Amino acid sequence: MNHNPAPAVTISKLHIRYKHHWLFNQFDFCLPANQWTCLLGSSGIGKTSLLRFIAGLQYEKDTECSGYITASDGEALENRLTYMTQQDSLLPWLNILDNVLLGFYLRNEKVSVFTKQQASILLEKVGLKHVKKMKPSQLSHGMKQRVVLVRSLIENRMVILMDEPFSALDTITRIKLQDLAASLLVNRTVLLVTHDPLEALRLGHQIYIISGSPAKVSHVIKPHGEVPRDVADETLLKEQANLLKMLTI
Repeated sequence: MNHNPAPAVTISKLHIRYKHHWLFNQFDFCLPANQWTCLLGSSGIGKTSLLRFIAGLQYEKDTECSGYITASDGEALENRLTYMTQQDSLLPWLNILDNVLLGFYLRNEKVSVFTKQQASILLEKVGLKHVKKMKPSQLSHGMKQRVVLVRSLIENRMVILMDEPFSALDTITRIKLQDLAASLLVNRTVLLVTHDPLEALRLGHQIYIISGSPAKVSHVIKPHGEVPRDVADETLLKEQANLLKMLTI
């Protein structure tokens, strides 16, 4: 288990331009330590591009990007961050358990019996105990998303980037996995991109809404109560209605 504290992460003077279109220009953004930050905004506004910048990933050749990213402890984010993308990115020739442990194999790390047991426990918690030896082609899209969630959780990193991780799931499964992720990612610095206002309200310590071109933060919302919030809470449902109004203006 990683006992180092999760850092706050600050993005400053971010510029991202795709061809002649500015996604961000002089954009500043902060992820508080040990909290879930949720990001809402219309499709194509640049949410995934922001995640890619934080993760240190390359962009297409027609994309220009510059900016600064710092952690509150002064250390580099490399090897302390995991990024769960929208795509399942499972290797078709590996079974599900080996796909969960892929990061360890790519880093040439020895996979202990304990780590394999932890992976199996997590698969059981997301309802996939029975698929460990199956190949990705034998799973539905929603099941694959659950595998990718487990792969992100087993990495045990202190900074977690999540790009619509629950979008392919039915409502009941989505709520269960939101609860699971919240319980397993306590005291982590999490950035969750979602299109679901209720999901943001259940999981976010703070919610940022970005809008415009180039994108700016238009609203910051700090819901009351502990994460994950009860989906049947009347206050939560009222906040959802207000949030929907903000998103449609």
